[in-house]
Order: sequence, then structure tokens, then C-alpha cells
Amino acid sequence: MSLKKKIAEQLTSLKRNVVEIISEEDLAAKIENSFRTNIPLRVKAGFDPTAPDIHLGHIVLLKKLRRFQDLGHIVYFIVGDFTARIGDPSGKNETRPPLTKKQIMQNAKTYTDQAFKILDRKKTKVVFNSKWFDKTTLEDLMVLLSNYTVARLLERDDFTLRMREGKPITMLEFLYPLMQGYDSVKIEADIELGGTDQKFNLIVGRRIQEAFGQSPQVIMTLPLLVGLDGVNKMSKSLGNYIGIQEKPSDIFGKTMSVSDELMYQYLEIFDLMSLKKEHPKETKTNLACEFVAWFYGKDVAKEEKNKFETIFSKKDLSASDFPEYSINSEGERLLDILIASGLVASKNEARRLIKQKALEFSGHKILDENSLINKEGILRVGKKKFLKIVSK
Repeated sequence: MSLKKKIAEQLTSLKRNVVEIISEEDLAAKIENSFRTNIPLRVKAGFDPTAPDIHLGHIVLLKKLRRFQDLGHIVYFIVGDFTARIGDPSGKNETRPPLTKKQIMQNAKTYTDQAFKILDRKKTKVVFNSKWFDKTTLEDLMVLLSNYTVARLLERDDFTLRMREGKPITMLEFLYPLMQGYDSVKIEADIELGGTDQKFNLIVGRRIQEAFGQSPQVIMTLPLLVGLDGVNKMSKSLGNYIGIQEKPSDIFGKTMSVSDELMYQYLEIFDLMSLKKEHPKETKTNLACEFVAWFYGKDVAKEEKNKFETIFSKKDLSASDFPEYSINSEGERLLDILIASGLVASKNEARRLIKQKALEFSGHKILDENSLINKEGILRVGKKKFLKIVSK
């Protein structure tokens, strides 16, 4: 195969389902150089270890990183442990307080372990950015700052809007994109990937590299995955996520609960249109199997499919092995049962389900989070989760 054809094949594969590449010409040149020198490209992605778990939204990025690895390139998995110690730079997000070094390391460990369900360990370099920032002097920082202007930073849409509205912007917020760019300098990144909401920071990385005499990285932005509510970006805080460490039955069930419109979005984003069948339900079943197989293997996915079809398609509820929850003689509040049993991950998720009229107890809709459950029966959450309530 000619070199030109090899380059074209890699480009076609890597461009699939990417929102934007800056620039495609630069990417082709880097791929060509990689072939000629037999040196793999350095593909960078940054992750903040502010929480221990990842969800399906992260998999969009991880799948593209894996594609680079399959083509022979090396992924640099940058763990932002230094920045995580500072917390949310804007001070607006109270759910992101500064973390201790121990918390960060624990989160990073579980985060990377989960990422390796997708990534190839042998072609992944996990790098903590404290490696260089802990040693950065004030003089180093001044040099970094001197290579970027305030005018360019204000090109970021949300900065411009907040300036117009008279809302404060901290100096730390200005510094964050530069620090992310400096990560690219330290590892000499050829390519950096991120969601569409990261485009500004990725472009800053290109300019910082040029200022330090390096060839600017190619940036590739990927689509943001809409959560189960069909409206917002997938997020644990909103309870609209599919976590990759959830039970296989939960992953399968949550996937089956999405709308047909959202299902087709997922097929497109994850490049799974081959799973599409004539009937939407069959397509959705294939998608649910695929997600479970990614994290638990094909055999488990097949088991979940059979279990689901037994319970819901054949309406044979007696064949199910519903988990049990014991209530005391006085009964317990619905919200407390949902949290304690693990049926939902947060009170916000529980309230969202109640608002959507997605809860039933013994065939009756529940519309009040303070409803008292004081008898035995079956609690149904959505269409896919059941809990058998029994007395102690």
C-alpha cells in the first residue's frame, strides 16, 4: 500500500464523528511524518480527578483515543492532580472544593482503572501534571504569562459575556487555559482531544506551544453526549448518566429507557450505526448489549438481554429475582428507601423521576417524595428497575 493511501486511511478513520479538526492539513502532515520516521504520534487528553467515577460521556473521548492507539500511536493520559488541589477556579461550583492529595490519588487510581476498560495499557502513558507544576518557579510562571495576551483570553465566549454583565473573573480562571497549554508543551503533544466545550483551551495550547518553539498541536473536538433526560449534557450531578461501573442490569436498563431520538444520537456519536435495525426496540436492545459488553464482556451482555426479554417482553415477572428492601413496622419515606436501596444515586435523581411520574408502588403512581411506604409490595422505578418491599 502506498504511503499516500495509508495516510488517507488513517485520516478517514480518525475524522469519523469528530466535530472539528484544526487543522486537517496539519494532521495529515503529522501522520505522514509518523510513517516516515516510524515514531508514533503523541496524543493528549486531560482529565481532572475531581471524582472517582466516569460515565458514558467520557467514553466518547476514550473511544477516539483508543482508535489512535489501534493505529499505532501513544496516548498521554494527563491527570490534572495539581489543578484539582486548587478546586473550581471560578468559585461558583460548590461541588468542586479543593481536594487533598490523598483524595486526588484515590480518585486518579479508580479513574485510570476504569479508563483502561477502553484504552490499551501498553500504549498509554499516565502523567500527573504536578510532575512539572510542583517545580514551577515564579520566574517560570512569568515567562508563561508573557506569552499570552488578555485580549486573546477575552475571546472566550463566557469571559466576554461575563465582562459585559459585570460579573467577576478571577485571575486564576485566566491562568487555567495557559496551564492546560503548558501541559502540552511539557509532553510535546502532537494532538489534543477534548469536547466541543474545550475548544478555546485547546487552541490556547497550540499558541503556547508555538511560543515555546514547538510545532502546534492539532486539536480535535468531539461531541458532548446528552444525558438520559434528553436535554442536558450527561452528568453525575444531574443524575442523567450511565456509569461504567454500574451493574450490568442498570446499564442495560438505563439504555433501554432512553428515547428513540436519543438512541439514534448515541449510535451516531459512538459510530454504531451498524447496530441499527428496522424496529427501534431491536436497535435499542443491540445498543444496550454493546454498552454492557464494553465493560463486562459479551457473555454478560447476552445474559442481560435474555433477562430483560424474559421480564419485559414476555411479561413474566415471576421469573425475576428482584432485590429486597426491609422496612420497619411504621414504614419509611419513599425518598429514604430509594437512596438506601441504591435504586438511585442521589436525591436529585429521585426527585427528577418523581416529577416525571416514573415511580409506582403496587401499580399506583407515586407523586410525592414524602410518601410513606408502610406495607409490602413491588416498587417500580421507571420501566426497568424493581424493588421488593418486605417487612422486617
